[in-house]
Amino acid sequence: MAVSSSAALSKAVKQQYMQLPQGDKVQAMYIWIDGTGEGLRCKTRTLDSEPKSVEDLPEWNFDGSSTYQSEGSNSDMYLIPSAIFRDPFRKDPNKLVLCEVLKYNRKPAETNLRINCNKVMDMVKDQHPWFGMEQEYTILGTDGHPFGWPSNGFPGPQGPYYCGVGADKAYGRDIVEAHYRACLYAGVKICGTNAEVMPAQWEFQVGPCEGIEMGDHLWAARFILHRVCEDFGVVASFDPKPIPGNWNGAGCHTNFSTKEMREDGGLKAIEDSIEKLAKRHRYHIRAYDPKGGLDNARRLTGHHETSNINEFSAGVANRGASIRIPRSVGQDKKGYFEDRRPSANCDPYAVTEALIRTCLLSEEGDEPTEY
Repeated sequence: MAVSSSAALSKAVKQQYMQLPQGDKVQAMYIWIDGTGEGLRCKTRTLDSEPKSVEDLPEWNFDGSSTYQSEGSNSDMYLIPSAIFRDPFRKDPNKLVLCEVLKYNRKPAETNLRINCNKVMDMVKDQHPWFGMEQEYTILGTDGHPFGWPSNGFPGPQGPYYCGVGADKAYGRDIVEAHYRACLYAGVKICGTNAEVMPAQWEFQVGPCEGIEMGDHLWAARFILHRVCEDFGVVASFDPKPIPGNWNGAGCHTNFSTKEMREDGGLKAIEDSIEKLAKRHRYHIRAYDPKGGLDNARRLTGHHETSNINEFSAGVANRGASIRIPRSVGQDKKGYFEDRRPSANCDPYAVTEALIRTCLLSEEGDEPTEY
């Protein structure tokens, strides 16, 4: 979607207002996942004092008919504060508040996958499940064209861009640096970043996070990325295959371990989990993108460092496998494994829940068990 030339506002003018004192009031920006399961929405309210935890935050509501979440005749939805972060845009004492969404009858909205994920995480908390997710994304102009690419063609073929440096290799590093610092300020557990294989494509990593914290922190990091890109006048895309053809897609590789896997001899627990995953490939493919596998079908072709969507595979240091055991883990006989199947636009609550259900609760078959 192209925008008019008058659509850009002066960020310098805004700064004089942002420096005004706000008294003892606090701005809390409530954030939630909309009915697409991918989009984020937000709105702000004023609080009389700084909240110290989510328990200090009031419930709120919004018009679900404008977010693909309800009908106009019965449109009120409830926002339930679930995680709180410092606001890197308005700065202290202001907050970002990640929310669950409930329908008018107080039942979870269809795209509120956090509520079930939280239940499942509670069932295995004594095993201390740790996650780390590697979020790939592509920077686009508002016209949908990859940032920095020639307007009527393509950049040189892939090869020099991964972890590259230089104006002809790294497109959009300013955004990456701004996002990294904003996440650190917010308290998001961001642990790294790098340029990816396709030019204008980048990755950041969040973790290690225990249990439900993984989904909370990744969604917060995504929101912060969208806001940073808004300030720069560009768009962050989590499309798993933004450019068809001989270009890498975008995934969200998920690293997983339990206390047992991290201790001496943990490789046995890792291998046991991989055996369970091999028998439940279709269930995981359905859980690993918001369209039940259709988005991932464009990416998981068996080419461009991916496995084939129809086949399960595992191997040490193999980036073309469904599950990769890092070489150091094979040597140390303990650590973690990496599930390379989740798409860039996956819901981290769905991904982490699926791993727990299969690896720790030993579920089988194509459907999740009701507890």
